[in-house]
Amino acid sequence: MNTPTARQAPALPARPLIALTSLVVLAHVLLLQAAPLAWGPVPDPQATAPRPFITRTLEIKPEPVVASAPAAPPVRPRPVRRRAPVSQENRAPAPDLQAPTAIESIASPAAGSTAPVDPPSPPPEATATTPVEAAPPLPGASTALTIPGSVRLKYAMTGRSKNMDYSAFAQLDWLQDGQTYDAKMVVSALFLGSRSMTSSGRITADGLAPTRFLDKARSERAAHFQADQGKISFSANTPDAPWLRGAQDRLSVFLQLGSLLAGAPASYPVGASVSLYTAGPREADTWTFTVEAEETLRLPAGEAATLKLTRKPQRDYDQTVEIWFAPAMDYLPVRSRITQQNGDFIDQQLRVVEKP
Repeated sequence: MNTPTARQAPALPARPLIALTSLVVLAHVLLLQAAPLAWGPVPDPQATAPRPFITRTLEIKPEPVVASAPAAPPVRPRPVRRRAPVSQENRAPAPDLQAPTAIESIASPAAGSTAPVDPPSPPPEATATTPVEAAPPLPGASTALTIPGSVRLKYAMTGRSKNMDYSAFAQLDWLQDGQTYDAKMVVSALFLGSRSMTSSGRITADGLAPTRFLDKARSERAAHFQADQGKISFSANTPDAPWLRGAQDRLSVFLQLGSLLAGAPASYPVGASVSLYTAGPREADTWTFTVEAEETLRLPAGEAATLKLTRKPQRDYDQTVEIWFAPAMDYLPVRSRITQQNGDFIDQQLRVVEKP
């Protein structure tokens, strides 16, 4: 009797088995090709972490303007074209620094001369060039003025004294912030040192209002403007002079004059005149300038269109003063010439314009 045996699984055909094996091998090959290759030690995950992206800000500060004042018209004066170097050697014996320069004593007026001045009346604006609208002006006065922005002007000086020619240098530093101003003029000559004049004060409805004027050479002399007391006092122990509305000193007068021209150019045609009550270190007097002509000058700093004004002698010992203002530079003085009765002279011409 046959004992029943377990059923045996039927054998797989050879061809399907080969095909299955090939499929498995192919799958492994594809997996190996998809995996990235890595040679060497396993990298540290922290070492391969992406570096943070770092940015740096480069701050470019705006170029300083000529005057410190809040927004308004662009800062001026505009530089004069073509600058030419000037030799710093004296051509001959150095000048007498006691002789008047363009921004200096023009006359020795008689004591007690008090012709009133009528400068314009404007509320100041804190701008690079400070235009001011006038208060009701007195007869013959301009209705507006424009205060120039802060600037440094350097001049070349030539002259003649006692039949000897000489050369020197001068520098005018003008600073204003719309409320107050400071001006300083320094004249220097080789071997003889320097002489300086300074004017400080406020910018008011009448333009520049000096409070102190200082003239320093071998000694120091000052004029103090005391508007509240109605007088101008002098350190030279000379009698007080009356303070008048719009009074200037022998440095501020040229900047005030330029401000009047800039504020209302049409008010000063050729032939017109303007008078300013002006104090020096010893006394006060009225200076009257006449508009002479429009001229184009060839200066060490370059060519410039100018308006020439002249103060002619009023007394036997007075000097003739010629001064040229440049409209393109807010009527700042670019040349001045003072001639003595005996023919001696000083000629001061702009050579460099800088920021203060």
